[in-house]
Amino acid sequence: MSREGYLTKSEQYALVYDKGSSWANSSLVMKALPNGLTLSRYGFSVSKRVGKAVTRNRVKRLLREILRLTPLKSGWDIIFIARSGAANASYTALEKSVEGLLSQAQLLVEEYEEICPKVN
Repeated sequence: MSREGYLTKSEQYALVYDKGSSWANSSLVMKALPNGLTLSRYGFSVSKRVGKAVTRNRVKRLLREILRLTPLKSGWDIIFIARSGAANASYTALEKSVEGLLSQAQLLVEEYEEICPKVN
């Protein structure tokens, strides 16, 4: 994914934190806000509470790969905040968590929702 696909400035994060809607499950919290652009941008927040640097980077790598493979509606700024349960989660568990949150927020492309089994 190119640099345009990510939230990079603290002002962008602050705007989504302040004005965005949120959804949560046991391993992730998702905040989303419409951005008025033709693409969706992502951000990840993984605190030291999740684990040491190796663990935090693993969680971010898994989330980036999951979002790379998941077709989303365009025009949203989305932040994923990892909870401590994400540290020990497998790829498939994180994938189900992400898809469940995106489905609750109705951010998945409709064709993808029909193909995927309902999560929750």
